[in-house]
Amino acid sequence: MTDLLLAGIGQLVTNRGEPLRNAAIAIEGETITYVGNEADAPAVGNGIFIHCEGAAVLPGFVDSHTHLIFAGDRSDEFSRRLAGESYRQIASDGGGILSTVAATRAASEEHLFGLAATRAWRMIRSGTTTIEIKSGYGLDLETELRLLRVARRLGDDLPITVRTTFLGAHSIPPEYRNDRSGYIDLVVERMLPEVAALADYCDVFVEEGVFGIDEARRVFSSAAGFGLGARVHAEQLSRFGGARLAAEIGASSADHLDHATPDDARAMASAGTSAVLVPGASYTLRSTQAPGPMFLDAGCNVALATDCNPGTSYFEAMGAIISLAVVQMGLSVDQAIDAATRGGAVSLGLDDRGVVESGARADLIVLDAPTVAHIPYRPATNLVATVISGGVVIR
Repeated sequence: MTDLLLAGIGQLVTNRGEPLRNAAIAIEGETITYVGNEADAPAVGNGIFIHCEGAAVLPGFVDSHTHLIFAGDRSDEFSRRLAGESYRQIASDGGGILSTVAATRAASEEHLFGLAATRAWRMIRSGTTTIEIKSGYGLDLETELRLLRVARRLGDDLPITVRTTFLGAHSIPPEYRNDRSGYIDLVVERMLPEVAALADYCDVFVEEGVFGIDEARRVFSSAAGFGLGARVHAEQLSRFGGARLAAEIGASSADHLDHATPDDARAMASAGTSAVLVPGASYTLRSTQAPGPMFLDAGCNVALATDCNPGTSYFEAMGAIISLAVVQMGLSVDQAIDAATRGGAVSLGLDDRGVVESGARADLIVLDAPTVAHIPYRPATNLVATVISGGVVIR
C-alpha cells in the first residue's frame, strides 16, 4: 500500500542517470517503492499525496563532516582574521579550537543538546536528512563522552540520521601542553575504550603543529581494534601526509584536502577512500579551495560537507556549500549535487540513501524551484519547500 505519493515532478534527480521529467515517486513506510513516469504510478489510496507542480526533487542532503555540538562564540576571531591574523596566530594566543573547548567543557549536557538541536533543525529545514557529528571540543574523557551522547540523542529525538565520530585527537588540551605523549596515551588507553560504544568512526587532525603521522597511526590502530572506522582531517593548511595515511590505512574518508596532489588523489582512489571537501572552511579562511575535479578525475568518490563549526566554517545549509563548490571549486552543478547527496552517503557507508530508486530509503527534498541548478544559482535563499526523512514529511 502506498503511504506517500509525489507526482507532478518537473525534474527528478535520481543520481542513477539522467534526470527524469514528469515523474512520480511512491513510498511505503521508510522505503521508495516506485520511481518513474507519473502516468504509471500506483494509486495513493488513503496515503498522503503531494503534487510538486513542476518542481525539482532530489535526494536528501548527506552532510558528512560537521562539528555540530559546541558552546561559546568565536565571531571575534572572524574579525581578527579579516584584519590579517592567521589561523595559527589566533590559536597560539589561546583562541581557535581551545577557546571552544573551554566553553564546551563548562556547558551542561542539556545546554549542549539544546544548542545543537537548534542548529540541527535549521539543517533539516534546509534539506539535510543525514549528518555526521564529531566530538573533539572536550579533549577530556568526561566531555568527549558528553558530546557523543548528545550526538546520539539528536539522532534519536530528531528526524535525522546521525553518524558519530570520536575526535579526541583534535588538539592538545592546555593541561597537556608540555606532555604530548601523555595526551596520546590518554586518547588511546583511556578514551577510546570508553567512547567506542558511542562512536562509529575515529578522526585525527593530521597537520603540522597538531598531530603527526606516527601519532595518528597509533590512534587509528587502537580505534580499529574497537571496530571504529577512520576519517582523517588531511592537507588542510599544508601538505603534511594525511591523505597518504588515509589511503594506507583504508580510511573511509580524508577531509579538507586543500593542499592534496594528484598522487594523493590516486592513492585515495586505489584505497577506496572518499574525498570529503569542505569549501566553507576555505571560504572563511580565505585560503586555497580543494581541487575538486582532480579527485573526480582520479576516480575518488567525492563528498561535500558543511564542516559546521564555530571558528572556521559556520555553515549549516548545504545549499551554500554546493554554490561554493560550483563557483570556487570548479565542480559542475551535477557533480556538486551528487557529492552533497550520494557522495556523502558513500563516505559514511550508507548505501541505502543518496539515490532515488526502488528500495532506497525515502529521504527526499522538494524544491521551490524548477531545477536543481537554482540551488547554486540562488545561494542566499533556502529553496527547500518540503523535506521527507524516512518517508515522513517534515516540512
